[in-house]
Amino acid sequence: MSNTTKEQSTTNILSLDIGGTSVKACILTKDGELFSEYTKLPTPKDATPEDLIEVISKLVADLTPFSKIAIGFPGYVKCGIVKTGVNLAKSKWPDYPLAQTISDLFDKPVRLINDADQQALGVVKGKGFEIVLTLGTGFGTSLTYDGELLPHLELAHLPVSKNKDYDDYIGDKAFVKEGEKKWNERLQRIIGIYKTVFNYDELYLGGGNAKHINFELDSNIHVVSNRDGIKGGAKLWDASEKYHIFTTYPKSHTQNGK
Repeated sequence: MSNTTKEQSTTNILSLDIGGTSVKACILTKDGELFSEYTKLPTPKDATPEDLIEVISKLVADLTPFSKIAIGFPGYVKCGIVKTGVNLAKSKWPDYPLAQTISDLFDKPVRLINDADQQALGVVKGKGFEIVLTLGTGFGTSLTYDGELLPHLELAHLPVSKNKDYDDYIGDKAFVKEGEKKWNERLQRIIGIYKTVFNYDELYLGGGNAKHINFELDSNIHVVSNRDGIKGGAKLWDASEKYHIFTTYPKSHTQNGK
């Protein structure tokens, strides 16, 4: 093995972006550059943990080398444990040890955060109060200040009308049911709410449905891609450790005292 290959095998990061529609994967250098092809597979409908592990196994089969893993998950996570998975098989996800399962599967350490938070690390400028909204199967949110993640809030589940939360109001089901014109009107309303409530410096709109935006955006609002967002996986393993993200190690390592 050459010195270059050895370095890549010890510094490269497998970045996974789990969404309600698809699971994306690529290998990144420690600086966040794409080292492998960006690949994806559909997320099974009402995916259980077992369904998701099977998809990830297929995606990663030909991706090498890497020494650590970053995962963005569509729900609330804490210390490597999934607390909610609303747009998946939601009854199967609470308290599921996803980080430990993936860590043991690939025998690598894992850092797991919310998918919008991972995207934020990949796209924000790192100056002032910046917000990322993901417009996909559901409505994801991330808040950052000077490039650092603020505590994650599941703002998607706040009410936006008498009988709808943000997921219901602007998620993919609403896009399909109401059509592009009304969906865009709803998005304009949401942006107005966020502008008034948060007074952000920059706002980023990502997710699969961001491509359907058909109105002019303010100069401090930017449409970003999933390819840009997945690069946030490298920031989770920043050498400065400034993000203080919980790390899960393979059981084989902890059992051997490593």
